[in-house]
Amino acid sequence: MSQPPIRAELVYPERPVLRSAPPRVLMIYPRFMGGSFWSMESTCQMYGAEYPMPPLGLITVASMLPEDWDVRLLDRNIETVTDEDILAADLVMTGGMLPQRADFLHIVEWAQGLGRKVAVGGPDVMSSPHVYEHADFIVTGEAETVIDALIEAWRSGAERGRFDPERFKADVEASPIPRFDLLNRDKYLQMTVQFSRGCPFTCEFCDIIELFGRRPRTKATAQMLSELDRIYALGHRGHVNFVDDNLIGNKKAVKAFLPELIRWQEEHKYPFDFSTEASLNIADDADLMGMLSKAGFIGVFIGIESPDPDVLTATKKKQNTKRNIAESVHKVYASGLAVLAGFIVGFDEEKGPVGDAIADLIEEAAIPIAMVGLLYALPGTELTRRLEREGRLHPDGDMEAIMAAGSADQCTQGLNFDTVRPRRQILEDFRTVIARTYNLEDYHKRVRRLSELLHFKDANINVLRSGLIKNVMFVVRLSWHLGIAAPEGKRLYWGTLLHAAKQDSQAMESVFLSLAAYTHTGPFAKTVLSTIDKKIAELDRSSALTPPPAIAAE
Repeated sequence: MSQPPIRAELVYPERPVLRSAPPRVLMIYPRFMGGSFWSMESTCQMYGAEYPMPPLGLITVASMLPEDWDVRLLDRNIETVTDEDILAADLVMTGGMLPQRADFLHIVEWAQGLGRKVAVGGPDVMSSPHVYEHADFIVTGEAETVIDALIEAWRSGAERGRFDPERFKADVEASPIPRFDLLNRDKYLQMTVQFSRGCPFTCEFCDIIELFGRRPRTKATAQMLSELDRIYALGHRGHVNFVDDNLIGNKKAVKAFLPELIRWQEEHKYPFDFSTEASLNIADDADLMGMLSKAGFIGVFIGIESPDPDVLTATKKKQNTKRNIAESVHKVYASGLAVLAGFIVGFDEEKGPVGDAIADLIEEAAIPIAMVGLLYALPGTELTRRLEREGRLHPDGDMEAIMAAGSADQCTQGLNFDTVRPRRQILEDFRTVIARTYNLEDYHKRVRRLSELLHFKDANINVLRSGLIKNVMFVVRLSWHLGIAAPEGKRLYWGTLLHAAKQDSQAMESVFLSLAAYTHTGPFAKTVLSTIDKKIAELDRSSALTPPPAIAAE
């Protein structure tokens, strides 16, 4: 693999000892902090799984290590790690994202306390390297750019090191097939792959363009199909998620890839269905949506954020302006792709109450699964830089408090800055959206409308692709949970299934997925509402204890 220039700062002992023997490497994936919208624990249980997705980043790094290195992977979201596991290794490698920071730091301290060297990397290290400066080896860029230097530093006896790529962006065509064989695959709801890195847009609040750039880099078609070959050979059947932050960021590349993916699916009798993330301008390209549907894509996550064009323009989400958002979503449905969507409350440009407007859009667009969050200024983003210039960004203590609480969910832990609108109004709007969106009856109405709007032309939908027994057990578990044992909504469940069955039968997979998601999002929404109520009450108490300005002056 070709290596770009890097800046490496290495520390050696007085008498370095070459490490000639291949090391035993333990890769540990940190636990996500609890209470996340995306954890979907109950939904996974409906499918007989334990967690949504495996650690694609770590198994990609594992594939770059020398073949004679003994590599083992443990995911703390599904597996137990013991002192003995760490002591059996020579080198511990770990990495993750911001919502994993608490456990990430715990792993570093734990392994070092047992006398083991620790190498860290991943998105949170890339955006906040100062948080991990006590680790032994720190990688601040994409692994492909520095892995050879890290391997050489280990072999040469270095005690510590930091690796900063001078040319930041990696050549993803040089990235090898991830080590899917290291995974405890049966415990995951789906497998994951990545076709591209980066996004061409300039959303102010997004850290993807800061971490991976605005020029999407894509893998070669043969390379991508080889990854699917490996997953297929290991026996996985069912769902595969393309974890690209915007699969259509490079439309030319994805349009060249999709015909070959369709051919691969046909030759293998469609063993997989897919989902991904894309920008809303996907609705403008009927040919692209048709190819995605024919290739076996059944769902796409789209960041909508707000129905207010002034908000979207100010936050540089211009791809969502000059369009009817609900109609754009319906165009996506008409291609056979279900839509999951993200919305954000707390932008500076929000004018007065916005809760009902967002909830109305979710209802009009018929989006069952809507991730609604409070705006959070992520490290390294243009939003964070602007708030710092304006003196409005809260110190790192906010993140320390979140870590102490054991929750990093954006739904309740956002607004790490001084807001333009009164904070109480923002929380009330947020509460309105959550309460309306995850009201049981309204949720079922959107699922029913979804079944009406989904249309399949050349789509290849095979609900039994993951196996007859597995799918029968899923339907039995879900029907027991929502249609028999549930304290409320039993008639709604059976009524929704009957309504959907009268529509295109191929829509049933998306209907079942939406209903299964509610086993998590329904209870989660109640937890969010309780948390927001407490935050509002705290603001009210604080306001009551603060004397009016005139009295304070006296």
